[in-house]
Amino acid sequence: MTSTPSLNPELKVLIIEDDPNVRLGCEQAIQLAGIAVHGVASAEAGQRLVGRDFPGIVITDMRLPGMDGLQFLRTLIAQDAALPVIMITGHGDVSLAVEAMRSGAYDFIPKPFSPEHLVEVVRRALEKRALTMEVESLRRRLDHREEIENRLVGRSPQIEKVRRLLLDVADTAVDVLILGETGTGKEMVARCLHDLSSRHGANYVALNCGGLPDNLIDSELFGHEAGAFTGAQKRRIGKIEHANGGTLFLDEVESMPMAVQIKLLRVLQERVVERLGSNQLIPVSCRVVAATKDDLRELADRQKFRADLYYRLNVAKVELPPLRERREDIPLLLEHFLLHAAQRHNRPLPEVSREQMQQLMTHDWPGNVRELRNAAECIVLGLPRDFGNTPSPDTRAASLAEAVENFERSLIAAELRRQNGNLARSSEALQIAKTTLHDKIRKYGLAS
Repeated sequence: MTSTPSLNPELKVLIIEDDPNVRLGCEQAIQLAGIAVHGVASAEAGQRLVGRDFPGIVITDMRLPGMDGLQFLRTLIAQDAALPVIMITGHGDVSLAVEAMRSGAYDFIPKPFSPEHLVEVVRRALEKRALTMEVESLRRRLDHREEIENRLVGRSPQIEKVRRLLLDVADTAVDVLILGETGTGKEMVARCLHDLSSRHGANYVALNCGGLPDNLIDSELFGHEAGAFTGAQKRRIGKIEHANGGTLFLDEVESMPMAVQIKLLRVLQERVVERLGSNQLIPVSCRVVAATKDDLRELADRQKFRADLYYRLNVAKVELPPLRERREDIPLLLEHFLLHAAQRHNRPLPEVSREQMQQLMTHDWPGNVRELRNAAECIVLGLPRDFGNTPSPDTRAASLAEAVENFERSLIAAELRRQNGNLARSSEALQIAKTTLHDKIRKYGLAS
């Protein structure tokens, strides 16, 4: 007895058969083989269940009421040419079976057929579908990686770690918490999560929780009915309801009033929203991406933020590094911003002097990537830019090797501080061997 390869448990079989006895027999045979199956009586009912990238295969009888099996096949293949469709044919349907194969059917099964034969054909079709979906998933990940690299510019280990995390969580349904200083690109990451997910065709809705008075944020998030409060003259759809099927981005979530946090927690737990002035619960399916520049766990410990909401939001956390901790990305980021600024202002691409680059590399960047983008605008427009920490004459005269060593020393020192002096974690974050890191620590006189 030969063993059959295990199938993806998420794959399923859809059967379209108007004869209830045949349909039931097919369902039972496939269920006994450990495969998920669902049956309907018409092509029209089946059409409502099969979208593009349907995670499974379709079995359809040739002769059906309304749209027949051949018409249904052509509709499915036009929608997804890689979808395996198995045709069930009766006596005298040989010419129709040939036409079905020409139209793109995966296989046909003539009546009467044994349960074993049905399961054998189904297994082969599911294996083909699994391989197709695996290849498509890989292609999407490669496309997503290129898209993420175009948006999150840099080659530092810190930014590569962020890119890997986004690839892992972008096309999932989990809520995400983005932590980063002002100007590190939190909204850009939120938009990236939306665009690279299956929700990209639906609404992306952004709300800055810190930009609204406390008495308005409730209505903005949850909406209201006419007459719910003074001035509410007509119904308003809130941001959560408007984001149904898509993504809701909540920036500066740390500034959300406690009363609103309680209501948001209910939305996240039960996935329903209730407009102000209404008793109706409206189902919503949106991914929530929250962003903050503060440590929400610390705020929760100080009773400044609800701990239960923090844990609910913190399903996946993306930590964006400040620019001063990934200085090696500055030249590449600057080139990226200079190109965009030169195109936008119809100016020639300027050359950056050695002195300017040294200023950029030694600046602390309190405004992070946003501040660097503004600096690129000034360089393109020829406007003066004071960074407030102009290098000393000795620094300006330093050789390239000295500048690189100064940068390397600051990078290692910053990582050691972040890892509380832990050598193993620091070497892993910097992606160098522990012995190499130890030698560099001694070289630069840094305490581990």
